[in-house]
Amino acid sequence: MALERIENGVLPRLDRRAFLVGSAAGLGALGLAGCVNTDGALRAEAAKTYGPMPGEKFPIPATDISKLDPKYFRRTVPYVTKEAAGTIVVDPRNFYVYRVEGDGTATRYGANVGRDGFLWSGDAYVGRKSEWATWTPPKEMIKRQPEAAKYARGMPGGLDNPLGARTLHLYQNGAYTLYTIYASSDPDTIGSGITSGCVGLLSQDMIHLYAQTPVKTKVVVLPA
Repeated sequence: MALERIENGVLPRLDRRAFLVGSAAGLGALGLAGCVNTDGALRAEAAKTYGPMPGEKFPIPATDISKLDPKYFRRTVPYVTKEAAGTIVVDPRNFYVYRVEGDGTATRYGANVGRDGFLWSGDAYVGRKSEWATWTPPKEMIKRQPEAAKYARGMPGGLDNPLGARTLHLYQNGAYTLYTIYASSDPDTIGSGITSGCVGLLSQDMIHLYAQTPVKTKVVVLPA
């Protein structure tokens, strides 16, 4: 009310100290309200981005974004690079995956990455793509985790499958590296190192990236 009256040129007679204190309090409240509204708008938009996908072969439920740090929400960000448009850049140190857009920007996704001892870096490319892929644990994993042996002949695609709804299989020099960029249904994992070298995006983000990524797309994994 006071601010409206000031704008209309009808400020009542007040001593200077009372006016300054009152204005500071009012403006402070406006500032806090702006932060709350901005955060609320951000989360409202994220709720749409990470909403349910009932049309999938195995319907994907909405992601619980309350478990996701807002810095990992999908967004378009300034990004200067010499890499060509469409290139995927993995930044394991900061838990991000970028898709270079070619106009000084990139689409940025929050990610989980390899845990200590399983991190790697270098150039690769997408050798093949899979939707609801069968997951077969490598022999090395079965040795480390004998409980995975029951899937030695493959685990069919589905919501419980570790590869999730979409998978980009990474190759180097014509050979499959056994590393993938895959879909995760667990927001708690984003922003952490938990895998055996693979990179996970939330299902909604992975489907978004997958749709824009043809076979042979270059993938750059930065040092951690």
